Amino acid sequence: MVRKTKEEAQETRNAILDAAELVFQEHGVSRTSLAEIAKAAGVTRGAIYWHFANKADLFDAMVQRVFGLLELKVAELEAENDANPVELIRKLALYFIDRVSKDPRYFRIVEISWHKCEYVGEMAAIRDSHLECGNRYLAITEECFRKAQLRGFLPASLDPRCAAVGMMAVVDGLVLNWTLDNTLFPLAGYGPKAISAYLNGLYTSSFPSSEK
Repeated sequence: MVRKTKEEAQETRNAILDAAELVFQEHGVSRTSLAEIAKAAGVTRGAIYWHFANKADLFDAMVQRVFGLLELKVAELEAENDANPVELIRKLALYFIDRVSKDPRYFRIVEISWHKCEYVGEMAAIRDSHLECGNRYLAITEECFRKAQLRGFLPASLDPRCAAVGMMAVVDGLVLNWTLDNTLFPLAGYGPKAISAYLNGLYTSSFPSSEK
């Protein structure tokens, strides 16, 4: 009976998160109340407060449920230990593009996080958390470019930090614009080409450190 109770609690938690995704996507985070999420999930407000401290806590759990999988993918790719670290960045970027373009849940989370949430008030702490996550991926990218440079795959004149920022701009720019209007271009088709064009260009281009 105890195990069943835990399973039921997890089912309720997932139902709340599922409902939050749909309601946030439709109305935006700031204009959505916990009562509306409870109604959509078929639970009471008390059930929401049993699982989540407030709307910010619920929002963060909703995001982490999806992007926690991205963290696992990073660990998986790092374990592959490619001779050329640029390939880790390529694989990670392609994985992200693929998930956003093909998995409705990834699409919803990105759309909500980037277009339908104001990071003020109780959501300010969530913004800081997401910035830390973005900075971590930027640091991973920079370190991979630095290692690739030391191993002779990239020009000695290349600035790894600048190259990492450029990579972030390419990936985020693709996803940002596509989630705003997915009729602009096919992300699944254009994304890999744009990523390859940028990364392949690094092998012959340079970003002098004096231009930081």
